[in-house]
Amino acid sequence: MDKITLPVGLRAIVFDVGETLVDESRAWSVQASKVGVTPFALMGALGALIDRGQDHRRVWDMLNVKPPDATTRIERADLYPDAMPCLRAARAAGLLVGIAGNQPAGAVEQLHALGFAADFIASSTVWRIAKPSPEFFSRIAQRAELNPDAILYVGDRLDNDVLPARDAGMRTAFLRRGPWGYIHAQREETKLADVRLDSLTQLAAALS
Repeated sequence: MDKITLPVGLRAIVFDVGETLVDESRAWSVQASKVGVTPFALMGALGALIDRGQDHRRVWDMLNVKPPDATTRIERADLYPDAMPCLRAARAAGLLVGIAGNQPAGAVEQLHALGFAADFIASSTVWRIAKPSPEFFSRIAQRAELNPDAILYVGDRLDNDVLPARDAGMRTAFLRRGPWGYIHAQREETKLADVRLDSLTQLAAALS
């Protein structure tokens, strides 16, 4: 595992949710079952949309099915094993820790119930602003009560995480995992991230 160097002057780390802290494999499989397609078919269609840079919500049209009418609850088994240790490492390093991502109603309460020790947990549903809107990242800085350049935003996507956070003046960490992470890792824009990660264990090691 390669060692990483963090930007100087950081006072906060804010994490995306899906495919950063939470493995969404089960959730997508449940959605596939609800609409009557196999997980393999759903994942293939999703990957095609990601590769084209298109909205992943078009996947239901591509599969010619009605979108499922309910989201899947986040459970403890869905957490990536390195998620909690990384948040603890960030807090032990004296940094403010936040969680903020595009998540449906109930996600904030579910993350709290799972024991995430963060200074704040927010979602697009609660804020009524979704990534990649500049206002979403402005809201993070306001909530943290810090200048954007003192915040490291960690996420698995270029379009929703790294690039808009960078445009907002934040430092960024690109995490190569999940479908977006692996596909976006092939793009030149990953070099714009201040930090490139294969796991949150690397980030925790740098913090300690």
